[in-house]
Amino acid sequence: MSDVAGLSILVTGGGSGIGRAVAVWLSARGARVTISGRRVEALQAVTEETGCAAVAGDVTDPEGRRRMVEAAVAAGGGRLDGLVNNAGVMLRAPIEDLDEAAVLRAFHTNVVGAMMLTGLAAPELARTRGSVVFMGSAHTRRAFPGASPYAATKGAIQTLTQVLAAELGDRGVRVNCVVPGGVLTEINVRAGVMDADAAAERHRAMGAMQAIDRLGEGRHVAQAVEHLLCAEWTTGAILDVDGGLGLGVTRG
Repeated sequence: MSDVAGLSILVTGGGSGIGRAVAVWLSARGARVTISGRRVEALQAVTEETGCAAVAGDVTDPEGRRRMVEAAVAAGGGRLDGLVNNAGVMLRAPIEDLDEAAVLRAFHTNVVGAMMLTGLAAPELARTRGSVVFMGSAHTRRAFPGASPYAATKGAIQTLTQVLAAELGDRGVRVNCVVPGGVLTEINVRAGVMDADAAAERHRAMGAMQAIDRLGEGRHVAQAVEHLLCAEWTTGAILDVDGGLGLGVTRG
């Protein structure tokens, strides 16, 4: 029996990509998972596969955030043990071509929305001595030209993780961050950065930049999320799950 069995966990951005993988993984281990996202059809597909609860909503919307927490508490039998802040958007462009409004939207989703949702969930998590897991990115480990907005949001998330770990520790709430490497998801395609074929080729190319000759999958990240949700004496941790991408090696 997994340590997450019976825990009530809210996973944002749970309809696809890493969020979906986390929801599937935790549900299979007995957690009472609630997923949120903006695309109702994607959420329904995950609930049909896993039996987890779902609530449609946008993390940038105060009312949407309130519904997420309320739905997770209800589905969890009146409690919330964990929050996985996974919802995010990609923005890539050369620095001279950046649109300010688009940059602000990226920060609103990737940083501000997650920050405000954590504040809303904090009283519930304090009652259960629960935890928060933020989702970082290997963009903070290796510099990829054209990705400055996305990398900046993820750098902010890592700093936020450690500040909130210090702030919420005396309430019994742990706060940690997973830093995934090259995992093939829909984020670049949905952002219009590249088509599906280009995204798949980019993912394959990442293999030559890793210490481990193995492409990343969502379940690898989900394993790390499960660990941090259950690691009772770990807080403020930034856990790289990237096959060694951040080490800077190049295999030829």
